Amino acid sequence: MADLKKLAEEIVGLTLLEAQELKTILKDEYGIEPAAGGAVMMAGPAAGGDAAAEEEKTEFDVILKSAGASKINVIKEVRAITGLGLKEAKELVEAGGKAVKEGVDKAEADEIKGKLEAAGAEVEVK
Repeated sequence: MADLKKLAEEIVGLTLLEAQELKTILKDEYGIEPAAGGAVMMAGPAAGGDAAAEEEKTEFDVILKSAGASKINVIKEVRAITGLGLKEAKELVEAGGKAVKEGVDKAEADEIKGKLEAAGAEVEVK
């Protein structure tokens, strides 16, 4: 049981690039593919309304809406946050509207948002 918890923590802690590599390994070597729509499927809100679901939300996505005037500073910050290479980070920043980090807790999402905004980016937490 402790081994499974450790494994789960390691998987949750993967960077976007590491998660992509894991997906490739699972597909190529073991024939395992994630469900359509993403590797992690979340259950919809229970009957009772959206207000209750919004209050209970524990995972957030940090979305980079635009790089602003200081694109180089934003690329550096994205690299530090995600562990991506220069090319991948640049593509993410230039694309805009992409998730920098997904499924993080509120405190981490706010921290990432603060770092990116300090670098000059426009950021949204969903």
